[in-house]
Amino acid sequence: MDRRTFARNASLVTGGLMLGVHRSASAETNGHEPASGEPLPGDCDLPAAITSLKPLPAVAAITDDERRARIEKARRLMKEQGIGAMVLEHGTSMNYFTGVRWGLSERPFVVVIPAEGELAYVAPGFEEARAREVIKFATDVRVWQEDESPYQRIAEILKDRGAATGKIAWEERMRFFIVDGVAKELPAAQATIATPVTAGCRMFKSPAEIALMQRANDITLAAIGVAFSLLKEGMTQGDLNRLLGAAHEKLGAAGEGLIMFGKYTAFPHGSITVQRLKEGDMVLIDAGCQVEGYTSDITRMAVYGKPTARQLQVWEIEKKAQNAAFKAAQVGAACESVDAAARKVITDAGFGPDYKVPGLPHRTGHGIGLDGHEWTNFVRGNKTPIRPGMCFSDEPTIAIYGEFGCRLEDCLHITDSGPVFFSKQSESLEHPV
Repeated sequence: MDRRTFARNASLVTGGLMLGVHRSASAETNGHEPASGEPLPGDCDLPAAITSLKPLPAVAAITDDERRARIEKARRLMKEQGIGAMVLEHGTSMNYFTGVRWGLSERPFVVVIPAEGELAYVAPGFEEARAREVIKFATDVRVWQEDESPYQRIAEILKDRGAATGKIAWEERMRFFIVDGVAKELPAAQATIATPVTAGCRMFKSPAEIALMQRANDITLAAIGVAFSLLKEGMTQGDLNRLLGAAHEKLGAAGEGLIMFGKYTAFPHGSITVQRLKEGDMVLIDAGCQVEGYTSDITRMAVYGKPTARQLQVWEIEKKAQNAAFKAAQVGAACESVDAAARKVITDAGFGPDYKVPGLPHRTGHGIGLDGHEWTNFVRGNKTPIRPGMCFSDEPTIAIYGEFGCRLEDCLHITDSGPVFFSKQSESLEHPV
């Protein structure tokens, strides 16, 4: 999602972000344009296109009442699956259900959510005071000293909640040494993955979650527009990414991007090669940020200079594929049908087939929410029906190694009447935002 030269900083945010890409990247600066590779430590080193930005209005955070409802839904799903308790450690699922954020270390800090009974936490003994500051929905905190076993504490909770001999669900990112340690304490228990519970809750976003994701997308789209206005011959992708990050920060969120120039735009996840922008390069900016933990993900393309007929042709095919995917993302349709719709457009244009390059080498989209990539995906073989509340990226790619690539990405959410984009689609190579 990179672009070229645009003007009018304030209008980028408060207006419709209709930007034009020009060959000269002479955006307004505070009397100084950072040289390639030069650090950008403070406002005095940033162009006016960034320093003039203001944070977008705040959006209400998730309430404790909503989290309590999530816990009750998780209990309902656990009972349906015959699960006695679910164990989570640091990560987005712990945050989702409890609002607790904790650093990851070799010392386990976990929450046990039982199908019946009060939640309980396990924390290192020397962290008990801090743990009690941040925990919610429970008063039961079991601590272990440095010469004691955290696995015994987890096992004690599971015994107390009547879950020591049945199914214990472990969050899919739980580290193995914790699962293994508890298994040795409770040999009669059956370990199972918690995904039917975590995904069964998290895949379906509430209006409050949708609002937070909308704000994240608003910020990222504005930041991308500013970044395109600051393109300058000879700059590296790192130079542009620093400007993009500064724009996100000024708009009110931490964000960054994956940026590629020229032939490297064909690499779906970028290249380690340092690239310097030159006339005629395709520019790709794939950026995102977080608002109260909820993520955005947007990709835009432009050409530094005048687009060639080939670049315009491929961009139009890409836009048609993105539109086909969006149209297919209807309530009740299988997720794989969305991938098939986009892939057909690209294959019919002479690329591929299947995942071959030149063509579309990856799935058409992924779930998104508290994680940039989460359940479920627009991919062949995924027959999961699309339902209201689901959120996805829509990002078919046309990769042509040695020449260039083209990706347009906007995220969408599913309503009762069908898909709705969080961001306005790109208008053209000349007007990417």
